[in-house]
Amino acid sequence: MSKVVIITGASRGIGAATAKLLGCSEYKVCVNYLTDKNAADSVCGSINENGGVAFAHKADVSDEAQVLDMFEYVRNQWGEVTHLVNNVGVLFTKTELINVSAERFTKVLNTNVLSAFLCSKAFVKQNVAGGAIVNVSSIASRTGAPFEYVDYATSKGAMDSFTKGLSLELAAKHIRVNSVRPGFIQTDIHADGGEPGRVERLSSQIPMQRGGTADEVAQAIAWLLSPQSSYVTGSFIDLAGGK
Repeated sequence: MSKVVIITGASRGIGAATAKLLGCSEYKVCVNYLTDKNAADSVCGSINENGGVAFAHKADVSDEAQVLDMFEYVRNQWGEVTHLVNNVGVLFTKTELINVSAERFTKVLNTNVLSAFLCSKAFVKQNVAGGAIVNVSSIASRTGAPFEYVDYATSKGAMDSFTKGLSLELAAKHIRVNSVRPGFIQTDIHADGGEPGRVERLSSQIPMQRGGTADEVAQAIAWLLSPQSSYVTGSFIDLAGGK
């Protein structure tokens, strides 16, 4: 059976790095995006030019109808989706909780958590032969991100609970569910929070004295999806330089 993977939010950062890595590893890759078509097409172009197979698919993965349409489209193109990376995430300008609006909090939960629920549900419903899911969480689920991103940290804590519960539900169905928890990774998400140089500012506080790269996170995701991790489910890999 072909290896077919959907990666949500894959037009940049960790998602893009994972798409390119898997595209070189015999996966057929659906690069999900919402707004930046050019970036998604660039990721797919890189994969296809290097002998892989990929296409970009626009979908708001916090909307169930669009999720179901995406899974149906991929199945019609390549067959059953065998792997899923719930990567999409949103982060807004850092602030204390008292300044976070209900609208912002809801947006963060819908994008970061509801999307994983909807995509995982669609994956399980169409899956008959087993497979693997990797959820991209954050070390913020452990730290709570006080005075900066409590809403984001809350969403990632929910992702951790979702990972553990779903892994136990699906273990006997030969579907493995694991998580990576990146921290201090050099991606554009820090600019979304209003501090593009955040990793550099905090590097001295990281035991390894440097930030991580999206490629390093992608390697961990690829391993969790692969047969090399065939006895691993309900587990978390922290990629935060020792933090």
